[in-house]
Parts: sequence; C-alpha cells; structure tokens
Amino acid sequence: MAARRFWRALGKGFFYSVGALLIAFLIAQLWFYSHIFYWSRYHPETTAFMESRLAARPSMKLEQAWVPYDRISIHLKRAVVVAEDAKFLDHEGFDWEAIQEAMAKNQREGRVVAGASTISQQLAKNLFLSGERSWLRKGQEAIITWMLEQTMTKRRILELYLNVAEWGDGIFGAEAAARHHFGVSASGLTAEQGAWLAAILPSPRRYVRGRTTPYIDGRAATILARMNKEGAQIP
Repeated sequence: MAARRFWRALGKGFFYSVGALLIAFLIAQLWFYSHIFYWSRYHPETTAFMESRLAARPSMKLEQAWVPYDRISIHLKRAVVVAEDAKFLDHEGFDWEAIQEAMAKNQREGRVVAGASTISQQLAKNLFLSGERSWLRKGQEAIITWMLEQTMTKRRILELYLNVAEWGDGIFGAEAAARHHFGVSASGLTAEQGAWLAAILPSPRRYVRGRTTPYIDGRAATILARMNKEGAQIP
C-alpha cells in the first residue's frame, strides 16, 4: 500500500513538472510572438545581439540609425540577398536544399565549415538569441523564424535585417555602415560599395574603416558579378 502511494505521488510529481515546463514554454513563445507582432509595425530600439555585445564591452558605443526600406540603396538590398540568401523570396524561412548541402559538406570535412542560415534565421538570432550553439537554441531559432515568416512580409523582414545587422565593431544597420565605411548615406551606396558591405557580413569586426583584404575584394567582386548576371529578386 505504501509502495503504491509512493509511485502514485511520484507519477503526479512527474506530470506536474511536465505541465509546469509546458506552461513555461508556451509563455516564452507568447513573449517572442508578442514582440514579433509589435515589430511588424514598429522598430526595435535594441536587439539581443546588441545587448550581448554591450555586455561583453560596456565601454563600447553602438552606432545605429534606423532608415526605412525605401531609403536603403537597392544595390545593398540586392547584394545582401545574393550573398546571404539567394532564395529569400521563394522559401518560408528555411532553405532545405542549402541545409542538406551544408550538412554533407560538414560531414565530409569532419567539422562545421558551412552554414545555411537564411536572412529570416539570422534576423531571429539577432533579435532574440544569444551566440551559444546548442540544439535547444537551434530549436528556438526555428520557432522564431517560423513566427517571423508567418507574421511579417518579406519586405519587413529584409528591412529589419538591414537595420540591425552588424557591419563593424559597434556598427549596426545599413545607415551606420554606409557612413562609417564610405562616408555616404544608406541610400547613396553604389553597387560596388553594397557588394563590399555584403561581403564582410560573415565577419564584420575584422574590417575596420579603410581596411580590406584580397579575399574580401574577391568575394565582393563575385557578389557584384552575380548581381549583374543573375540579378536578385528583392521585395
């Protein structure tokens, strides 16, 4: 009889714990979605990635100035889509073909050498998540990405991404990037300048103002050639 009561109590405790975790999970998702819904109309003042950079370097001054979609150079928009997510308009947040190719390449190399994050996935990370790598975080990233795609237009997703992406040490967004690296506004970027900014996106802090490398120049030339040859579908 005592054993039966013990197991019954243990079972209740297990189900209560699972229930509490499920409720906490749902509350967290509601928190994410409420922010996404709000940001579908209004601009975020900061992002989780910006806050993590400030936490790592409290003395650092962030440079960012929000600019609407129509005041960002079409050359930068096309360059970023070509470089980061060529199928941006065609997928619903995930490029499954690119994911399979990246997984195969990483398996061949025996280490992570390629990724397949779409612009929507990168925006999800920038807005909400830390830089840690774990399956739990990747799962949350996938959920947020799905929320973004269901709630926002492609135009809004790209607008947000271009305004919060990191383009240098403490440099965030297209306007700050254009002024920092080239001394022009985001609307005044040329095709060559847009291609160069797209080229440094994977490792922006390596490239201070006025500094480039043969690799980045070559990558920028490749992006520019793809822009001219293939074009880039943008919202």
